[in-house]
Amino acid sequence: MAKGRKGSNRRRPPKTRPKHRSALIGTIRVARPGVAEVETAEGTFPVARGGIREAMNGDTVGVTLSPAHHGPGKMARVQTVVTRATTSFVGIYGRLDPLGAVTPLDERIRRDFFVLPDDRSAGRLGVGDGDLVRARILTYPSRGEAGVVTLDERLGSPDDVDVDIEAVIARHDLPRSFPPFVEREASYVRAGIEEALSEPGRLDLRDVPCVTVDPTGARDYDDAVFARRTERGYEVSVSIADVTHYVGPGSALDSEAASRTCSVYLADRVLPMLPEALSCDVCSLVPGMDRLAMNVTVELDRGGAVTGSPRIAPAVIRSRARLEYGQVDALLGGGSEPRDLPVAEGDPSVVAESLAVLDEVAYRRRVLRHRRGAIDFASRESKVTVDADGRPVGVTVRRPTAATELVEEAMLLANEAVAAELAGHSVATAFRVHEQPSPEDLARVVPVLKEFDLVDAAQAAAVAAGDPFAIEGVLERAGGTVAETLVSTLLLRAMKRAIYLPRNDGHYALGAKAYCHFTSPIRRYPDILVHRALKALARGRLSTREWRAAERLLPQRCRDCSDGERRAAAAEHESQAIKMAEFYAGRIGSVEGGVVSGCERFGLFVTLDDTGADGLVPVRRLGDQWFTYDERRLTLTGEEDGTRWGLGDRVRVRVEDVDVPRGRIDFTLADDGGVPCHNGCGHNGERES
Repeated sequence: MAKGRKGSNRRRPPKTRPKHRSALIGTIRVARPGVAEVETAEGTFPVARGGIREAMNGDTVGVTLSPAHHGPGKMARVQTVVTRATTSFVGIYGRLDPLGAVTPLDERIRRDFFVLPDDRSAGRLGVGDGDLVRARILTYPSRGEAGVVTLDERLGSPDDVDVDIEAVIARHDLPRSFPPFVEREASYVRAGIEEALSEPGRLDLRDVPCVTVDPTGARDYDDAVFARRTERGYEVSVSIADVTHYVGPGSALDSEAASRTCSVYLADRVLPMLPEALSCDVCSLVPGMDRLAMNVTVELDRGGAVTGSPRIAPAVIRSRARLEYGQVDALLGGGSEPRDLPVAEGDPSVVAESLAVLDEVAYRRRVLRHRRGAIDFASRESKVTVDADGRPVGVTVRRPTAATELVEEAMLLANEAVAAELAGHSVATAFRVHEQPSPEDLARVVPVLKEFDLVDAAQAAAVAAGDPFAIEGVLERAGGTVAETLVSTLLLRAMKRAIYLPRNDGHYALGAKAYCHFTSPIRRYPDILVHRALKALARGRLSTREWRAAERLLPQRCRDCSDGERRAAAAEHESQAIKMAEFYAGRIGSVEGGVVSGCERFGLFVTLDDTGADGLVPVRRLGDQWFTYDERRLTLTGEEDGTRWGLGDRVRVRVEDVDVPRGRIDFTLADDGGVPCHNGCGHNGERES
């Protein structure tokens, strides 16, 4: 008999691990190396440190749950991979004789993969050291063995491929190209104008002198506008590319668009939702060409309020001009004449009058929206301009102008009209929903608003309660001061993210009872869903088997579109940060003015005045003393001399270093330094001269 401890003849009980709950099946989402969560039917759980094991982003996994080491809740640990989501990846190839090796660009895949000696794919494709390749996984890595791949495609050498941007594409699982069968289906599409005109209910609006107004460089024109004065007020006509005429449910084009959910506008390229044969040709509202559109015509009174029911119908239109924002601003500002407009046909003065009416309507619509509680956040968008080789050559800072606002108000008007029509008939579609922010999130902003003397006690309570009029009042008081952009950014961060839902729950920030996205079907899939809903309503097809099937898919479609929008926004932001860092790599040592836009324990975030570039001044560069961090007021205070740095402080910084792959810029205070807030620079809310 086996003995236990001395003096006992009893068997020692075996050591046991803490009991876990039975395994759950879920999908793992890896945010960054070592950080992930698992979505299961019982909820979403963070993955414990080291618990990802051999799983990759998107895999279906079996996990066990155990109590979190710190705090309440459960932590997940992957026990097995049920199905794989990643079958190929983009990486950098290198020779390790007799093997080849591929290092994934997606940093969430933390393993190298080998190409075996008898695999001839590298030689067949002409792949050399350092080349970017697409590798197909043959054997997945395990604890004891490396993964094995073969090479499917050579994407280029480090000299002709921007590896940093390719890493962004890989990290966010963005498609680089369309499958051949999708491109082939797109090549078969023809405009078919005459056949479409024979459809019941399609209007011929080719005599309406509408125009497109877009940023410089745009190639997909999906909206055209026209307005005129009437005896009672105004008539506004918005025509949107009729994408659903060419992209049918269940087609290869539709499946690909649903998978992508939206176009992605990176700093140096566009990853379109639809192939260029559609997005830049057949569907695009090219000036001087007959094109199919969905038209919304709205009657307004002299104050800009909608009167009666809008007319919503498929149409054929003919845009008179492709205008850029700068051209419209010059016209409205008196810097150019109607004859200077590049009007393809017709009288330029008619187009000029339409633009003047749209400008007038935009003003009246903004006034109305503010009266009903809409919130307008100050915006400033920095875009790095690149040359043909993707190298940054400058930075453009975009702010709202008369041209951008007249287009925006026309689109808001059309989207609200369509949403009201669909909601009024209880039609399920992809509504754009924005919920009221939580009091807790708004309350965190209040101490900063008090620092800028923008609220008293009553106003602070109203802001924390989510009163849109109080929030708009803060933004108006901050307008034109050093606090304007900062306060707008902080309040915007406190807002909940707008999402797509298969029901109408209203839009808080717009103060709209019903809202949807209708105006960009070339680049957003929710707009395609809305167009289909409008057509089903108009044609009396809401009770058909096909429509019922589409309704069942709608909740998942909305979730996919919300997720896709977040993924695209993150990729776009990262690509801009990379190119901004690359831009400043040639400006190390330059001194620029800026404003403190963020404050953390580890330092100050500074936004530069001229370019809008964001960078960090590490706390160690603020002075040779300890700094205390106030997380309520977002300040750093020196313990020796009481110097206090906080949001809105004006500073002059020197560009110290950049990390291009991570899109990071480091600053240090310039010799002529900055003025901390206790010296009265930024926190009094006075307007800048």
